[in-house]
Amino acid sequence: MRNKLQKVGLVMTGVFAGVLISLNFSANADRVSQAQLPVEELRAFADVFNAIKQGYVEPVEDKSLINHAISGMLSGLDPHSAYLDAEAYKELQVGTHGEFGGLGIEVGMEDGFVKVISPIEDTPAFRAGVKTGDLIVKLDDTPVKGMNLNDAVKRMRGKPKTDITLTIARKGEQKPIIVKLTREVIKVQSVKSKAIEPGYGYLRVAQFQENTAQSVVEQLGKLSKGGDLKGLVLDLRNDPGGLLHGAVGVAAAFLPPSTLVVSTDGRTEDAKREYRASAEDYLRGTREDFLKSLPADARKVPMVVLVNGGSASASEIVAGALQDHHRAVVMGTQTFGKGSVQTILPLNNSTAIKLTTARYYTPSGRSIQAKGIEPDIVVDETANGSSRRLREADLDGHLGNDKDPEAGKAKNGADASKQQPNDDEAASPHRFEFAGKDDYQLGQALNLLKGLQIVQNKK
Repeated sequence: MRNKLQKVGLVMTGVFAGVLISLNFSANADRVSQAQLPVEELRAFADVFNAIKQGYVEPVEDKSLINHAISGMLSGLDPHSAYLDAEAYKELQVGTHGEFGGLGIEVGMEDGFVKVISPIEDTPAFRAGVKTGDLIVKLDDTPVKGMNLNDAVKRMRGKPKTDITLTIARKGEQKPIIVKLTREVIKVQSVKSKAIEPGYGYLRVAQFQENTAQSVVEQLGKLSKGGDLKGLVLDLRNDPGGLLHGAVGVAAAFLPPSTLVVSTDGRTEDAKREYRASAEDYLRGTREDFLKSLPADARKVPMVVLVNGGSASASEIVAGALQDHHRAVVMGTQTFGKGSVQTILPLNNSTAIKLTTARYYTPSGRSIQAKGIEPDIVVDETANGSSRRLREADLDGHLGNDKDPEAGKAKNGADASKQQPNDDEAASPHRFEFAGKDDYQLGQALNLLKGLQIVQNKK
């Protein structure tokens, strides 16, 4: 371990493409070298290395063997730790700023196949109907079985206007689904807004990128120009996460200054931190504090936060903070349950490792790892209920919950999102188009905000 591990100032959506956050932890080779090396195990490693070099059916480069060994060592820890070769590391850095070439899906690995965590809105995969939980079994004519996740992601990414055919296995479908997609430059617009009705605003955060918090402030300004807001819906559904400082900044837009947003705890001293609604925790570099232009009513307007099983990591940080401080009503279904922190540690040879270094906790001290945020009001995706979604607890080798050891153990059992559906058939949901369809959950959020407004007016 002679390579110096540098301070990390950049975090990006990774091979799990957003279902992660990362911190600016310092790390160096001196700290790593203090660990006593397991001599016997290293001898066994050397014996295996030598056997492969001498007897494998085809010659194998030393670099390739070492890279595979490092990759296996990290991937065996948990679903989010990984080795990033030079190409993957570069792609991740590009992805932080919301633009890359590909299909537009957040993916993980399960049973040797690529598993779709979530399609990104307004991308080729989303428009083609690729769904959460789909297993990608073939890329063009090449079976996925036997590939590692990095290799599969490389094959799916590529130059815009080139085609790739995905063969998909979907639960409930007897035959494989074959989808031909044309790659595009994926530009993820992380924040959108619109007025649902006069006085009621809708703010959608699709992913937490470098400038997401600033964009939230700008969109709030646009909504406020239409007059005083009576209510606001913050939509974090299917938001797979992203950058930590983006999450802190978004939460800071709705919470009093210096309020605790999230804390982290790990084995090293610099993994033990508190992040507050303060400029030093949500700003990068010497940028002007964008919260100075925050509309006056942003921290007072009644709010509903919409979440579902696709809301992960940074999304859960925001929802958990607003819930713990009683700033907003959280509505929807139970979230993904990604409560761990990954740090990107660059190596000197233009590669990096993505290492789980801490767990994070909501302001009240809750760990949501393999558990998720439980909504204050459970509202299914439709009046007929919600479908079962992939969650952190479903991922092989997921990190345990130190506050609740039983969390995530009943992987195939009851799901929080399958609680009793809203049975108020007399309440006609407000019709609002989201992702090309009528949005039942958003309608219920609007009904709640109107109810809160009526109660407030009677006081």
